[in-house]
Formats: sequence, structure tokens, C-alpha cells
Amino acid sequence: MALESALIHLITHLPPDRLKVFERGADKCTKAVLQQYSTIATLIAMSLFVTVQKRGTVAIPPDLRRRYHLDEPGAQVELTEREDGVIEMRPKVAVPADQAWFWTDRWQKMEREADEAIERGDVVRSDSVDDFLAELDSDA
Repeated sequence: MALESALIHLITHLPPDRLKVFERGADKCTKAVLQQYSTIATLIAMSLFVTVQKRGTVAIPPDLRRRYHLDEPGAQVELTEREDGVIEMRPKVAVPADQAWFWTDRWQKMEREADEAIERGDVVRSDSVDDFLAELDSDA
């Protein structure tokens, strides 16, 4: 068990390039332990600790916010509490990417202008495509 603990410590503290050198010189038993714990080492290397503030606020680091578009207004994350006590956080896009154009300031302004035109009666209704085309031709 002491060897295993020492290997775990070594794996979690060696840079990846040094770990590869260590693996080449290891015997079969050591290699088996290394393989078993290399996934753990990878997960530990990807782990990030953040502080939970007084009111439960957690600050996500800027590079992660940018990478997952969490720096945009209205960005959301989904929290899932698993049975094993793990809390997972997943970025959720409130508006699908292929519909984001509709929610731009420019498009929303045009939507409001169209709504106002309809309310004022500044629209022409056509009963058929031919009537619609005739109306377009009459404006030309």
C-alpha cells in the first residue's frame, strides 16, 4: 500500500512528459499501478478548485467562461447532484446557436418596428400570391 501511495503521489505531481519517461523504466507491477491510476492523474490534473462565497456564489474562471460562452448575457449552467455525492456543472445554451441571430439587438429592433407597423395598419394583406405580386409591382 505504501508503494501504491507513493506512486499516486508521483503520478499526480509529475508533468506528463516526465511521467512518460518514468513509465518506460517501470517494471510490470509498477506499470500496472501506473495504468490504473493514470486516469485518476488525468482527472486530478483537470480539476479546478473554486471558493464558494457566503451566498453560494461560485466564480467560474474567465478562460472557461469564454470557452463555453458563459460570458454572454443570460448564460446558464445545469447543476446535477448525483447519488454518489458528486455535483456536476454543465454549460447550457439558452438559445440554440442556429437561432441566435433572431435575438441580436439589430433583429429585435426590426421585430419591434414590424410590430409597430402592424399596429398602425401600415401593412397590406394579400389573399393570394398573385395579389401579393401585383401589390409589389404597383409600388414600383
